[in-house]
Amino acid sequence: RVAARTKRAVTFFCHSLHSIRQMKVTARFVRAATRASVANRGQRRMYSAEKLKRTPLYDLHVQRGAKMTGFAGWDMPLQYEDGILQSHLHCREKASLFDVSHMGQIRIDGKNRVQFLEKLVTADLAGLGKDAATYSLFTNSNGGIIDDTIIANRGDWIYVVVNAGCFDKDKAHIDAAVGKEKDVKVTYINDRALLAIQGPTAASVVQKLVPSGVDLSKIKFMTGAELTVAGIQGCWVQRSGYTGEDGFEISVPAAQSTKLAEAMLADSNVKLCGLGARDSLRLEAGLCLYGHDINDTTTPKSANLVWAVPKARRERGGFLGDNVILNEINKGVETASRRIGLAIEGAPAREHAAVHDPATGRKIGEVTSGTFSPCLKKAVAMAYVETPFSKIDTDVHVEVRGKMNKAKVVKMPFVAQRYHK
Repeated sequence: RVAARTKRAVTFFCHSLHSIRQMKVTARFVRAATRASVANRGQRRMYSAEKLKRTPLYDLHVQRGAKMTGFAGWDMPLQYEDGILQSHLHCREKASLFDVSHMGQIRIDGKNRVQFLEKLVTADLAGLGKDAATYSLFTNSNGGIIDDTIIANRGDWIYVVVNAGCFDKDKAHIDAAVGKEKDVKVTYINDRALLAIQGPTAASVVQKLVPSGVDLSKIKFMTGAELTVAGIQGCWVQRSGYTGEDGFEISVPAAQSTKLAEAMLADSNVKLCGLGARDSLRLEAGLCLYGHDINDTTTPKSANLVWAVPKARRERGGFLGDNVILNEINKGVETASRRIGLAIEGAPAREHAAVHDPATGRKIGEVTSGTFSPCLKKAVAMAYVETPFSKIDTDVHVEVRGKMNKAKVVKMPFVAQRYHK
């Protein structure tokens, strides 16, 4: 009996210890998410002088209990009643639905559309197959990144998606360039919404909503097709997203967007997800957030985005800043700093946290994005550091609340990407 009581006591202690550890993990993540929420509230105040724009799904978000926040001039859902942590884990385990209608959708028509856009971005659009998409960069004359973008070849026109926070400057940049071109027409689409469903069960959810003759397994990562989804004609269904998970981004007529969202949410595997979890998901996946991890002073090489300049463009150039960018890539000209991933001991580091050389205490860089990873149960971050310190397994210190936390340069993504290739 003593042995049995002892065993029960040990079991209870172990379970309690596990619960305490889980509570600590949750608390760390919530504290990090709260700091992000505070930053978002400050951004909301910044936009208070002008009325925040609303996506076609605004009413649905409010009805579903979303906590709304200002983001890039839009009133967007930060989180839902289940909280950021659970939303994050749900996307990794099942499927989450994101409203990304705030992002800019652009249509480019005309005989010279490819030649025109290749002057502005690093993508090899001449070699991009029909219904294929690619990640690319708008660059400036100094080789910096104006914005990152997804571009799709829709056959007789080009579909471009840009960041909401960059839309105005992107539009001015494109308009200034198109004024010099013949046989090119640019249309800024304002009658369509954009939804992203992400997660390991996303494909099975969407498969139930398309006609019986459509096999979504044949649509590979970064390709798409125009399909009828949930009875809605003219949906552009592209296998892409920004969480590191399999899934689709669906451009849908704005008037039908709530119908599409509700059709996907009718599946018990699907929950709505807000900006809070979207940020932690993309960070775990090693994906850049414009204005934080890349900007108009970072070049593709310093941002470790050389892969976004394909071989054909390295050979022929022809985009803004090509002399700077190609000297760095083709001629080995080194950049002063590089974007890296960090695994950090202790509390997560916020944006602008200083990175130091442990040997000398000298500041060698700065964190650009940081969080407590729900999947890895440890703090992770992106940072820019002086190039000699950017090698994998380099030890550094990160200053968090006045304390020097040990950290190590690690490969990204932090959590394995699971694209359907």
